[in-house]
Amino acid sequence: MAHKFEIYKDKAGEFRVRFKYNSETIFSTEGYSSKASAQNAIASIQKNGPGAPTEDNS
Repeated sequence: MAHKFEIYKDKAGEFRVRFKYNSETIFSTEGYSSKASAQNAIASIQKNGPGAPTEDNS
């Protein structure tokens, strides 16, 4: 699979989510105190992301 979400713990012990495409990190989230919150972030991105508009601030 060329793309995936990863949940990992940072140095501060918080759970974070990163989205990778072909082993390159495209984005990562803020830190969450629980794994369930990180999983909820993934679900929210999957639900709300496909229809999100693009805002060009250039």
